[in-house]
Formats: sequence, structure tokens, C-alpha cells
Amino acid sequence: MNYKNEIAKLLGNIIEMPIDEIELSVETPANAAMGDFAFPCHKLSKAMRKAPNMIAAEFADKIGVSVNCFERIEAAGPYLNFFVNKSAYVANVINEICEKRDNYGTRDVGIGKTVCIDYSSPNVTHEFHIGHLYSTVIGAALYRMYKFLGYNTVGINYIGDWGSQFGKLVYAFTEWSSLEQVELGGLDELTRVYVKYHVEEEKNPELKQSARSWLVRMEQGDETALAHWRMICDICLASMDKTYKRLGISFDSYRGESYYNDKMTAVVNELQDKKLLTESDGAQIVDLTEHKMPVCLILRGDGGTLYPTRDIAAAFDRKEMYGFHKSLYVTDSRQSLHFAQWFKVVELMGYNWVQDMVHIPYGLMSLESGALSARKGNVIHLEDFFNEAARRIMAIINEKNASLPNKDAVAEAVGVGAVVFDALNKTCIKDKVFSWESALNFDGETGPYVQYTHARAASVLEKAADAPDVAGIDFSALTDEAAFTLIKSLASFPDKIREAAEKYEPFILSRALIGIAQNFNKFYHDNPILTSEAHVRNARLCMVRCVKDVLKTGLALLGLKAPEKM
Repeated sequence: MNYKNEIAKLLGNIIEMPIDEIELSVETPANAAMGDFAFPCHKLSKAMRKAPNMIAAEFADKIGVSVNCFERIEAAGPYLNFFVNKSAYVANVINEICEKRDNYGTRDVGIGKTVCIDYSSPNVTHEFHIGHLYSTVIGAALYRMYKFLGYNTVGINYIGDWGSQFGKLVYAFTEWSSLEQVELGGLDELTRVYVKYHVEEEKNPELKQSARSWLVRMEQGDETALAHWRMICDICLASMDKTYKRLGISFDSYRGESYYNDKMTAVVNELQDKKLLTESDGAQIVDLTEHKMPVCLILRGDGGTLYPTRDIAAAFDRKEMYGFHKSLYVTDSRQSLHFAQWFKVVELMGYNWVQDMVHIPYGLMSLESGALSARKGNVIHLEDFFNEAARRIMAIINEKNASLPNKDAVAEAVGVGAVVFDALNKTCIKDKVFSWESALNFDGETGPYVQYTHARAASVLEKAADAPDVAGIDFSALTDEAAFTLIKSLASFPDKIREAAEKYEPFILSRALIGIAQNFNKFYHDNPILTSEAHVRNARLCMVRCVKDVLKTGLALLGLKAPEKM
């Protein structure tokens, strides 16, 4: 039973307001004394010309003291508070989880709608490092959640395989390396010369022109330049694929920037036809000053294209191919102006579907030792970072549970999971400082804590050696404070998934999982399970099974595995 929908239907009989809008307004009070659900009456005050507290009192009288699945309905100031019948509520929640298992929380809200998510999208001129982590795991979490909600979801890895950085790297390769050295050193060798280029450029700014000339040769189809470019891309992509496999991430499209090289002329021509292009110092721009933004560069003075040109061409291609309901771009906050500019250009071109494109900015990641910079070479490769996480978890396992089966697999799942969860455990836009001590803490609000709680639930079920049939459960045995608090957190799980997806904030789900884990551990502490009398034991075991299933599902949506033993 959807209790918020039941409330919406009750209120829909007495106010002129769409049912779905009423349902979205229903809240869950933090203080249980204020009800299990509450409807705020503030927004009705103007239309009804009454104080919110008077409206709440009037609604309480009209609905009645006891109705349907609610024990009582009371007005408390500007709120209309609903108190559920606990046994019926528990039965509804547990029955639904037991029936749906891994599918608990799925919705059909996305049926017939396509969401494109552009995420990860690293430049292939250097190794996959921890600076790429946030876009990758935030985008992947959103991808899984939208798919879970019934959307046709398209994951796009818009690889940075073109542009000025390639001119720099090709120049660096021809000056300071060779095919033999690259065959021997692979991506490490390419990283070495890429860093060297930026060191030398600071001493000799004329290198910019030399690098640009290589890019122009690529754009003009010079086979030597393109051969160097292909070699670099192949090496970088092979390395990235290892990391994606480790994260359990795959994409539906790998169309890189280079794919749009022959599609940008149409964009430029359309901008010219619609008289949006103007010349500025030899370059072609769209003037956005009246929209309080700097000009948007479309063509360089030498005729070369730029990021906005390629992004506009890619947007047209995606709209034509997928007819998207939403097109999401997960990139760091430093690109916010770039997206605002080219979104505005698409709007000025007359395409209303630009309102369906959303930039999801995230803050920057740094280590306790300082900020990261690929150009200066002070980054940590993501593979090395994951290896260190797994190593540290293995040390904890050897100290706490040395006889644990499959130690390597558990260390990998918990170590990599800790890094991923840490990235998803705060609102996207905030800058974050990564701390090993914080991320790997088994007692804090972390991935290992949630995974350990799942393993604890699995251990209880293993010791019980049976799985009680939900049909015979005495739900009144699950109405104590600890049990009912846990049930309410399980009941809110589907709403948290939808809220996280629609607000583009995976941390809403990560926080929900922490809440479920904390509530379960209090329930576990307060309520003996295996030693209880039969009807209570069966009810509590059923609760444990529900917690295990929900935690596993939630962790999977965020990209974490759920070990059975830890």
C-alpha cells in the first residue's frame, strides 16, 4: 500500500488539487510523536483565505478520527498528521519486500521515456586517475537508478579523443619519445611526455603553436598525425577499460569527440543561416553579452573547431538518435559556464528541447596532501588508488577475521566500494577531501559500515537455518519502537531512489542506506532474534531478511557489492 497516495486520495475529496501534487507534498516527520506522515497546509492558505492551522483543523474534522489504514488523524498547528495502524503498516511493508525481493523499489514512472547520461568521459591523453572518479561513479549511479525506475537509459562515454591536448601529446611524442618506448612503457610513457610538455611550455610558450600545428594536421586528415592519434587512443582506452571492469561499469555508447568532426560544418552553417555568428579577431563567435555571459567561441581564427561546436553537434545527434526525455551531463563545476553558454546557443537556434538538457556539476576531489593536477603529474592513477584501498582492507581482515573465506574478493569489494561510497555520500556540488581513515571506517557512515550490516544480517539468517513463510508472520511482534523505526526506513526506500534520481543526487540514496543500517543495528541490539519464542523469532527473522534484501539492492544501485561474510 502506498500510504502517501492513500492520504492524497483522502485529501483529494476535499480540496481542488491534483492527487500526484498532494502526494508529493506529504512529508515524513522526523519526530514520530508528530505522526507517521504529515501534510503541511501552508501552501493552501492564500487560496482558502485561512490560516494554515485553521485549514488543518478543518481537514481533520472532515476526514474523521479513524479512517482506512490510519488509527487517527490529528491537526497540529499548520500540519495534518496521520498515525498508521502499526500492525497493518508492518504487514504491508514486509509483504511487499518479500514479494518483490530484488525488485523492491522499482517503479514504472520511466516507461516510454529515454534518459541519456553523459558521464565519465575522460580525456584519453593521460591515465585514468582519481580526478575522473566522481563523474564516473555519480553518472553510473544515476544510470542504474533511472533504469530501476523503468526508463530506457543510455549511458554515454563521450571520450575526449580530440582537441588541443592531442596536438600537445602528439608533439610531445614526436619530440621526446618513440614507438619503441611507447610499446615498452605504454600509458606511463605517454603520461611522462605529456607532463614534460607542460613543463617545457611554461619555459617556452612558442610550443603552443607547434602543438596547434599538429592538431590542424589531424583536422586536415594528415595520415601521419592521425596514425599517432590512433596509437595514443588505443593505448589509453585499453587501460581505461580495465578500470571500468573493476567498477562493474559499461556504456551503451562510446562516441568520442572525433566522431563529430564531419558533423560540425552543419552546425556552423545553421548558425550562419540564422545570423547568430559574428566575427571577432578572426574567430567566429555567438555574442551572449545580452544574456550576461561571455561570448561563445564556435571557430578559431585558423578555422579549427572548439568544445562548444562539438557539444552542440553531439546534442543534435543524440536528440535525433534517442529522442530523449532528458539528457544529463555529469561534469565538474568548473565547466558550468561552458554548458550554460552552449545550452543558450541551442536555445537561440530555436530548439525548445534544450530545456530537457541538464548539467549536473560536482565539486572537486582532493587528498589530504593537496589538490590534483594531471598536467603537473601529481595525480594518483585510479587503479593504484583501488589497489591501496583493497590492501588496507586486507590488513583489517587479517587482523579481525584472518580465517575469512575468499579474503581477496572481499577486500576488493569492500576497498573499492569504500572509495565509491565515499564519493557518493555527500551532495554532488561540494568539494571533497578524501581521507583513508574516514572512508574505510567500519563504524562510521561509510560503505564498509553498510556492507558489514548486510553481512551481519546474512549471518543471522545462516545461523537460523530456515526462512519463515511470510504468510504465518505475527506482525504485532514488530511494533516496538526499534522495529517500527526500522520498518519506516525500509518503507521509504522506494521514495529515496526516485528522489535521488530526480534530484540528480545519489547521496540521498547513500544516506538512506546508512539510516537503514543504523536502525537495523539498533533493532539487532534491542531485540533478541534467534533465542526468542517461535512467533517472535519468525517475525524478526523475516525483518532481517527484508533488511538484507534492501541493503543489497541499494548497494548495487550505487555500484557496491554486498559480501555475505566479512
